[in-house]
Amino acid sequence: MSRSKRSPSPLVPAQAADPDSEYQSPSKSQLKRQMTALQDLGERLVGLPDTKLRQLPLAERLYDAIREAQRITSHEGRRRQLQYVGKLMREAHVDPIQAMLAEWDGESMEQIAAFHQLELWRDRLLASDEHFTGFMDRYPHAQAQPLRALIRGARKEQAANAALLPGREPQRKHYRALFQEIKRLQAAPDAGSPSPTDDDEDEH
Repeated sequence: MSRSKRSPSPLVPAQAADPDSEYQSPSKSQLKRQMTALQDLGERLVGLPDTKLRQLPLAERLYDAIREAQRITSHEGRRRQLQYVGKLMREAHVDPIQAMLAEWDGESMEQIAAFHQLELWRDRLLASDEHFTGFMDRYPHAQAQPLRALIRGARKEQAANAALLPGREPQRKHYRALFQEIKRLQAAPDAGSPSPTDDDEDEH
C-alpha cells in the first residue's frame, strides 16, 4: 500500500532527463501554489473522522501520519506533523481523493438545503395560520390537532422569551419539538414536496 518516498508528485512533473527537451519546468510561483494546495488538502484530511479516512485511497504511511496528527495536542508538535503530512501529500494520487471530498461536499450542501427548508416551514407556521392549510395540503398524513398544539406552545414560548429579563434562559421546548415534527413528517414515505411552492414565496 505504501509508495516510494522518491515517487514524483502527480501535480509536479519530474524534470526531463534530456537537457535539450522542450519540457519547461514550473515556475517557482507555480510550485509554491501547488505545495500550498497539497498542504491545505492534507490539513483537511486531518480534520476528517477515521470512518471517512478509511474510504479514501491513502498510502499507509500517509494514513498513519494523518492519524498521528489527530492525536497530537501540543501546538508546535501538531504544526510539525501537519508539515510532514503535507510533504507526504506530494506523493499521493490526489485526484480520487479530491473527487471523494467533492462528493461528500455535495451531500453536505443537500443536507444544509434540507435543514433550511425545515426552518422555513417552522417559521411560517409560527408567523401565520395562513400557512397551516398549505402545509396540511402538502403533508396530508400530518395530524392537525397535535401540530396545532405544538404551534400554540411555540408561540407562547416566543412571547414569553420576548419579555424575559436579561440573563434569564429562554424556553424552546415546543419550538424544537415543532421542528422535529416537521422533520419527521417530511421524512415519512408518503411525504409531499419539502419545499414551499412559488405561490408560497409570493405570499411571504
